[in-house]
Amino acid sequence: MSATAVGLRSLAVHFPRSVRTNDFWRTRYPEMVAGQTDRNLSRVWSPPAGLTPGESAFVEAMAPYVADPFRGAVERRLLAPGETALSMELPAARAAIAAAGLAAGDVDLLIASSFLPDQPGVGNAAFLANALALRCPAWNVEAACSGALVALEAACALVRAGPYERVVVVVSCAYSKTNPDTDTLSWAIGDGAAAFVVGRVPEGEGVLGVKTVHTAERCGAMYYELVPGEAAPAVVMRAGKDAAAALRQTSERALVECCEGAAARAGVTLADIDFFVVPTPVAWYASFAARLLGFPPEKTLSTHHLYANTGPVLMPANLYHAALEGKVRPGSLVMLHTVGIVSNASAAVVRWGDVGLGPPP
Repeated sequence: MSATAVGLRSLAVHFPRSVRTNDFWRTRYPEMVAGQTDRNLSRVWSPPAGLTPGESAFVEAMAPYVADPFRGAVERRLLAPGETALSMELPAARAAIAAAGLAAGDVDLLIASSFLPDQPGVGNAAFLANALALRCPAWNVEAACSGALVALEAACALVRAGPYERVVVVVSCAYSKTNPDTDTLSWAIGDGAAAFVVGRVPEGEGVLGVKTVHTAERCGAMYYELVPGEAAPAVVMRAGKDAAAALRQTSERALVECCEGAAARAGVTLADIDFFVVPTPVAWYASFAARLLGFPPEKTLSTHHLYANTGPVLMPANLYHAALEGKVRPGSLVMLHTVGIVSNASAAVVRWGDVGLGPPP
């Protein structure tokens, strides 16, 4: 292994077994589906007035989905009663550790990015470490939907610096806890977890360049609110007045800035990239990224039809499927990208190597 080359040693994902299709709302809430144009999801994901598709790659890619009340979402995996973010994170972490050929005692550091954690005020890292019987430090990182890439960047830096050799990163999304069935935003969200091991890899492999920027200009576009509940207060996701423009405008800026920046730091160009792994919070994001960055559609993929929007799990889930399907192979030069509204956007260029994969979800 190289003293300076650091990257992924393994990758695993885990999703709840409960699958909800669009028929759930068509059957139980037909009036809500019929009147969806006046509700949250439609207000967030509709072409802005006065902006034509030709003026925006995002709006152009969105156009085929506007007539669909679910905006391209087909299935989503949701936590069942009694399940938690931790109950998704644990099998993902165990699978990633095993796929890297490690045991619990081999792990030097755990970084968790739970969105949202199971308890207010404290992240899931210590709970994970306890359940996994780890003896190493356990830290929490919060970067909203960019949690996976920000944690990867931090883990690589720590391994290169020397204090740690093998770092386990765990990310999860439990959106269903914050979106009631009667809010059309629930149509577009799902739950899931991913985990990966970061360590030293052969020279020329691993993470070659990273570019991260904040997206603070969109503070308030999406936010959480504590509302009264029957048994206890509940945390609910809300769409602010700028939500409709937030992802479009943030992505059109950050996608180019981050990907070109990461490529420059890796000493390559976008034309050198073999495969692009982007988040798919909406059904058209992969198509949008291909249009904006100018690469052919076959150089990316989307799992939105399987999982809908799973926040920080989107990028690692798409990367997992790309590797599982052979679209990303040893030697492939891969661009990873994440975007989080009111958080951070990031990109990393990775030379894929012998990365162990956990079992298919």
